[in-house]
Amino acid sequence: MKIKNIYLLLLLASFWGPSFLFIKIAVEEIPPVMLAALRIGLGALVLNVWLLLTKYRLPTDVSSWKKIFVAGFFAQGLPFILMNWGEQFVDSSLASVLNGLVPIFTILLAHVMVADERLSQYKVKGVLLGFTGLIILILPSFFDGVKGSLGGIISITIAALSYSVGFIYTRKHLVSMPSITGPAAQLSSVSTYLVPISFIVYPNFDLTAVGSPALVSTIVLGVIGTAIAFVIYFKLLEQSSAGYTSLVTYIMPIFGVILGVVVLDEALTPWMLLGAVLILLGISKTKKTRVEHPQPRCFTADTALYSKFR
Repeated sequence: MKIKNIYLLLLLASFWGPSFLFIKIAVEEIPPVMLAALRIGLGALVLNVWLLLTKYRLPTDVSSWKKIFVAGFFAQGLPFILMNWGEQFVDSSLASVLNGLVPIFTILLAHVMVADERLSQYKVKGVLLGFTGLIILILPSFFDGVKGSLGGIISITIAALSYSVGFIYTRKHLVSMPSITGPAAQLSSVSTYLVPISFIVYPNFDLTAVGSPALVSTIVLGVIGTAIAFVIYFKLLEQSSAGYTSLVTYIMPIFGVILGVVVLDEALTPWMLLGAVLILLGISKTKKTRVEHPQPRCFTADTALYSKFR
């Protein structure tokens, strides 16, 4: 199961990793709230069509939908808007580092909010080691000068905190749902208010006037970075913890580096390799647990139990 979780984490990172690049392209022509609405709405549409082709259905009870609305707001609605807005004023490399605050926020909040996700020295060391690796990985781009306004930095930091709350709340209340039903319901709930709001805020927005790069980026974000990615996200939360799932934000920039080397013919530096190694070491360290030596059983209790079933 641990190996399967690692594969899921890597797969999720491969879908979310290019998101910063696609957001940067799309937000050049599509306003932040509208981009979030289009991305989430498209993701909801894809997953609901998927539901129609399977045996799964959306929940029908009010109690579940209350939790779905809360989880959707913190996991998608609020952070998508803040991330889109912030990336107008912050370079994608700095956005990656700020997004790396998600695991730190998550392990701290999970310690208080989730009974089975207590803070441990291994989690702290692993997360800090991973964050160090993230900074080293992104470091070369900082030497070229990084743009980042205070408003953009605050916006992305709040988005990271919102993601953390979304991780924890979903893990605590919604993992009992099938891994397709949960994200379909969440994205649908956010769409019910975000899509109308976006057209109220931008009444003159003309989607037909959007250029191909921004349009393709939005479609990729909606189908791959939202619909499919959140199915994997739910599956990973179901089988691991909120803290472990949040570590995906450390792996995402690695895929960004890989894309740069393979697609853009960028140089692979020793700093990048060192950062990637530290990130992977940090992730492996968070899964370690202290070995507890079992206490010897009480002989009299065992004897009484044995006598009972003689």
